[in-house]
Amino acid sequence: MPADSIAFDALQADTARLDALEAVPTELKASLREQGVFSRSWVDTVENVVGVVESLASSLFKAAVQDADARLQGKGNIFQRLDHMADLFIDAGYGDLRIEVGTETWRRLLDTWAARHVFTHNDGVVDEKYLSRVPHSTVRVGQRITLDDGTCRRAIQDATLLCTALIELTS
Repeated sequence: MPADSIAFDALQADTARLDALEAVPTELKASLREQGVFSRSWVDTVENVVGVVESLASSLFKAAVQDADARLQGKGNIFQRLDHMADLFIDAGYGDLRIEVGTETWRRLLDTWAARHVFTHNDGVVDEKYLSRVPHSTVRVGQRITLDDGTCRRAIQDATLLCTALIELTS
């Protein structure tokens, strides 16, 4: 199956999961919230969104750029870092993803990537690194960031735009 189909299917699956949670009868939602089902699902969505883009970008870059292996050597998991990923495509002769998706969308994507990093590496507790990446945040060091359904749906929409831009950029 092509990488783009896998990416869009995965994003649709996350949307379906959010839809399923919203369809839970009201009398069960409180219990599920207490058990952390909603919060865990939202964190999973953010982590999945980043993983989808990372996999697609890597696949497309390796397929489109003749000397991809040489360009990627020593750069670690560059596709997990949005600005570095965008610069990598520019250096390979492609357009700027930041321009393709627009300033506001790119800012939200950076916020999503920063949230994923905090949840993956710090259990959602904000540190200085997070605040340097999301300077407009109202949370303080030591506080937990919170996600919600709307934030996750927006992250999926933004990731869909980014995936589309990646495909168009390399086509």
